[in-house]
Parts: sequence; C-alpha cells; structure tokens
Amino acid sequence: MVTEDSKILLHRFNWQRLWTISPGRCITSLCWRPDGKAIAVGLEDGTISLHDVENGKLLRSLKSHTVAVVCLNWEEDGQLNRDDSPNLSTYEDRTPRFFPPAPRPPRTLGVVCGDTGFMDDNEDLYQELSNSSYQRFNVLCSADNDGNICFSIFGIFPIGKINIHKSSVSTPFVDKQSAHQLMNASIYKVALSKDLCRLIVMCSGELDENMTELRQSQMAAHGMNGSHGLVLDTSIFFNRKNELHQLAQQASNIEELTEVIRASLSVMIKQWSDAMRTFHEKFASLSTLIIDHALDSSPQEEFLSLLGGARTSPAVHQFLVNTLGEVGVKRVSKVVCGAAKELQRIVLDHMQPAAEIIAFRMGELRALSRWRARFQGIGLDEVLINNATERSGMILVQIERFMRVLASVEQQFSNFFNWLLKCIKLLMQEPSDQLLPYNSELVVIFLKFLYDQDPVSQFLDLSEVHNIEVDLETMQRVKELVQFGGFSDSEYLRRTLAKEFQEMECSFKEAFQMPFLSISRKIVCEDLLPLFPLPSSSASTSMIIPMSISYYEEVSESVSSCQHGLVDYICFQVPNEPTSNISNCIGIARGFMCNLSSLKKSQTSLEAVLLSIPAGYECVDLSLYKDTHIVLLLNGTVTSSESSGDACMMVVQARDLPFISLSRSSSLNVWTSHQLKDAVVQLQMENEKVRYIPHSVVAPLAVSASRGVACVFAARKRALVYILEEDEDEVLDSE
Repeated sequence: MVTEDSKILLHRFNWQRLWTISPGRCITSLCWRPDGKAIAVGLEDGTISLHDVENGKLLRSLKSHTVAVVCLNWEEDGQLNRDDSPNLSTYEDRTPRFFPPAPRPPRTLGVVCGDTGFMDDNEDLYQELSNSSYQRFNVLCSADNDGNICFSIFGIFPIGKINIHKSSVSTPFVDKQSAHQLMNASIYKVALSKDLCRLIVMCSGELDENMTELRQSQMAAHGMNGSHGLVLDTSIFFNRKNELHQLAQQASNIEELTEVIRASLSVMIKQWSDAMRTFHEKFASLSTLIIDHALDSSPQEEFLSLLGGARTSPAVHQFLVNTLGEVGVKRVSKVVCGAAKELQRIVLDHMQPAAEIIAFRMGELRALSRWRARFQGIGLDEVLINNATERSGMILVQIERFMRVLASVEQQFSNFFNWLLKCIKLLMQEPSDQLLPYNSELVVIFLKFLYDQDPVSQFLDLSEVHNIEVDLETMQRVKELVQFGGFSDSEYLRRTLAKEFQEMECSFKEAFQMPFLSISRKIVCEDLLPLFPLPSSSASTSMIIPMSISYYEEVSESVSSCQHGLVDYICFQVPNEPTSNISNCIGIARGFMCNLSSLKKSQTSLEAVLLSIPAGYECVDLSLYKDTHIVLLLNGTVTSSESSGDACMMVVQARDLPFISLSRSSSLNVWTSHQLKDAVVQLQMENEKVRYIPHSVVAPLAVSASRGVACVFAARKRALVYILEEDEDEVLDSE
C-alpha cells in the first residue's frame, strides 16, 4: 500500500508489517513481479525502482520514462504452465562455471545504502537478480503520461518502446490507408496476455482520422473524444523468447558490471585526489619558505641538493624540522601510500573481475550474433557486437597497464618518504638505524617526474587533454599486431583508463540499442475499440474511471478461436450519458484480442454486456477475479448524519451473463456502450453474492486472484481485508 505522503507499506496476509520505505518522490504506480519476490514502483519523475519483498531494499532503478509512470504490468510466460513439450528450450548461463560470483560496486565512505540508485548491500539479492538463467521469461510493461509504453525483460533490460500518440491504428475493418491516431491520449491501464503475444491498453483521447464518412457518422455527432481499448501486437516476445532470454541475460549482467567499473573509477578518483591534495598542501609551504629566504630555486632543486650532500639551505631545514617534521612525513606517507594500496584493492576486488566477466559475456554475445538465422531478427548486429567485444578487451589491457603504473608510483612515494625521514633524523642529530632503507636513484626519478606530476590522476582523467605518451616503436608493433588478430584500433594505448571505459560504454549502448529499436519497430497497434464517449473538456483528462483487464481460459464456443485458449475480459465503468439513457452502468467486453484471429473465418468473437448497478448504490472501483468473477465495490448514495455511510462488495460471475455479439462492420463510428444500450442487465442485491460494509469506501480495491482476498479502504482511515470465498464476512483486521 502507498500512503498519502508516498511511503510504501508491505504486509503479510496476517497483517504483519514487514517494512516501510520512502523513495522521496511521489509514487504513481505499483506492480508485483510474477514470482512475488520483488515489487516494481513507478515514480512521478519517470523512474521505476525494484525492491525486495522481504526487506524493501532497492534492487535496481531504471529511468525508462521522463514523466510520471501511470501504470505497471509484469507478466511471465504462462505457456510453460500448459505446455511441457520437449521443444521448449531453456538457457543456462555458462559464466558461473568459469568465474566466481560477480563483484559488487565498492562503497564510498559516507554514502548511505540506496543513495547510488543502483543496489543495496545484500549479496543474495544481487546474485538472485543478476542470474536470470532459471527465471521464467517475463516482461515488465510501464506506461507514462506522455503515452509511452516501455517493455523491460526481467524488469531490468529495456527491450522496446511504443508511443500510442505516434502509432497509426489501422483496424482490420478499415482500409489501411485510413489510419487513425489518438490525440492527447491518457493511459489508464495496460495488461499483457499470458502468452505475451498481445497487450491491451485502456486509454482516453481524441480519435483523429482521415475518413470523410466517419466525420459525418454517429461518433462525430457525439464527439470523438472518449475511452478506447487498443490491442498491440507483442508476439515477438513469444516467438523469440528464447533468443530474447539469452540476450537479456548477457546484456543485463554486462550493464550491471559496467556500473561496478563506473563506481570503482568514481571511488578511485575521489580517494586519490584527496591523497594528492593532502600531499600538495603539506609541501606547498616549502615553496613559500624558499621565497621568504630569497632563494632562486625550486623545491625539487633544493631536495636534489640535499640528496647530493651539499649544505642544507635554511628553507629546507626549517621545512623538514619545524614545518613538516617526522610526524608530518609519517601522516602524509600513510595517506598517500594507503590510498595507493586502496586503489590496488579496488582494482583487484572489483574492477578487474568485472572487466574479465564482461569480456567473457561479450564473447558469448559475439557467438550468438553469428547465428544470424536466430538472432539477426531481434537486432543483434554482428559488427556492433564485435566492436563492443574488442572494447571489452581493451579495457583489460588498460587496467593491467594502470596497475603497473600505480605500483610504480606507490613504490616511489614510499621511497621518497623513507628518504625524508632519514634526512630529518640526520638534521636533528638523532639515530636513524631503525628506519627503512631508500634508493637514491628512485628519489631522483621521483623529484624529476612525480613531485609535481600525477600519472595516476592522468589515467583516471576523462578529458581529451591528457593523452598517454607512447613511443613510436611501441605504436608500430601494435599496428603490426592487427594482422595477427590484434585490436583494430591501434590508438587505444594513447587513451586513459577512464577514457577507454567511456569508449567501451558507448560501444555497449550502441550494440544494445539495436535490439531495442528492432523490437520497438515490431510492436504495432493492431486494433482499436471505442468504448464510450467522454466530455470534450479538460475535466475529462483528470477523470478516474474504474477499469480492469484479465485473461481466462475460456470454454465458450463463441470465443474458442482465441490463441492458446485465452480470452481477454475488459471491465469498465461507463460514465453517465443523459443523451443515451445510460447511467450507473458497468460494461464488460470479452474476445477483443481474439477478434483478430476470428476475422480469417469471417466471424466476430467480440461480445459485451452492460450491467446496471442496483438503485441506491454507485460504483467506486472494480476488479476482475479468477474464474471470470468480477468484484464490484459499491458505495451507498444515501447517507445519514448518524453514520459514515454504507457500502458493499458484490461478486458477479461474468461467464453466465447474457453477452451479445458486437458488429465491427461499421468500424469506429459507433461506441461500444451505445450498441449495448438496449441490452442492459439489472443487477439485484438478492441474486448476487454481496458483502456489506458498515462504512463508506474509497478506491482502490485490490483483489488477490491466488488467495481469494480483497482489500478495501474505508472511512475513518480503516483498511478492511475480506475473504471472498467464505460464506460469512470475515474481517482479518480493521486497524
């Protein structure tokens, strides 16, 4: 549940609260992962965050939208439940055979869990999310206020996007040259079919079309602004689910490991820059002392003079003995050398293992891309994958080179500090036998090349200004290696580690963008069903209309032509229409998705019925329930000063209702509700299963199809939970 101040509360069925979290932004939608282990949360800024059900910790955060996410639907491949045929292949990830568990992003001191927006600190959650080998193939659909519908495999790998404003709707009943578009559409609800082949979208908007006869039709008379149902063809998810599973498995893990390298670079840059700042702050006073003593020399020259055995200048003597001192040298040495060792640890524990696994996974994808018959159809481009694979090899070379440079720098800093300690002891005429030895040649190299330069920061720099100098002989050898299978880009040695990572990341985005674009082009709008008109005003865009979509295995002969035996049911409240004498009614349509396959037989499977709410009640919310049941949440229209109102829940068996077949021959010129105005079924309280509630109720109504439990919100801030399948009302809790 979500509170008014945007906190998420999760309870067990015995009403035990497990956790409460606050994302810090307005929550606009919620959705469960099909296996119940995670929950997706849509936010007003377009972010979708995934949280673990057991503790609420952040699993992953995606930015698929730029505006508020209005609805979410997460569906898994239901075909495995009904078909155990041996031709259904499963995909096993081979990476765990050769590599230990994937590394986690390193932590920065002072950062609280969840601040990065990537992952909370829980090893089991991370491994469970990243390993989708044994997950049933599933797709998360999300829709926003701009009419965009995005698709993500396993909820973490974006694979497609469609905008219903820009998509042409050419229904099977109209010439394709007369395509329609929805203008200013607002999406209410989306629902993927159990076989992932179709997506039904419930939305409102103005129907824009080019047909002159439709402009003069009945719809034009009532205005073309209303609520519509759309059917999108998403059969690519079912037809290529094995290929998409393999792609998503590899690509999502590569993206997660890329985040590990990015976080490692960020932590390394901060730690090393802090260490260098400390070093330069401590030694900056030597330059000031040299100026104060009117000396015409640099700090490096003064130190070289001291190393050569010449007389110590007053500035150096004052700096070493009074300003810096033995304690100061030890502190700076601990900071700088400690930072170097920490950078080495980050590389060995995080960055290098991540880069090695990335290279292996890219090799797996390169092998798949060469299987053109299967993977070219989903946009896995061999050229782009080859380029990305090469970049993943280059980053390994850069990491190895960086480690050599870092080890050398750490050794020279340590040697320089040992020499300084020796000098301080001699200047103070104290014994220095217990000090570590130093190498004079390394001190000279340090003063010439490292005292005022920073090769480590140069490798971590992203700017184009700092290029690594490489001698001509080395560059010539690299170019010669191209003929023997070496990297085709021979300029990679001139790039820094950070720049190489940026190049690799860009190649990954380019390679993974191709499947996204390819799948997006194959998701098309197949059909449109006008449901009921809405007033052409700004108020209609803010109307909250109760709607529900579900899919059932149907045995009715009239809708038996549906693919895989699934029939879609669409339930919606019809706004009062004085001009058509339709008031206080609930509409139910079934077979909308199946209608496409029926056309080949010159039939129509679309059926619908109108239900009239009993007098004295109005519908607050509704929900389709298992076995084609519909749960209606009704409020009494008459209240007294002595009570907060009366309400009830009514359970109706939709399969037994007198559905009538709808004609689609007239195309889009008749609202579905208008075709049913003469066939309204009156609901009677005594004939239906009714649960009375001694309080007025508000939306939303949530019904669990698997547990037979309904949760409603009543007056006085009370949450009521009912068992629908018991003979008597049973309230589990009313706190």
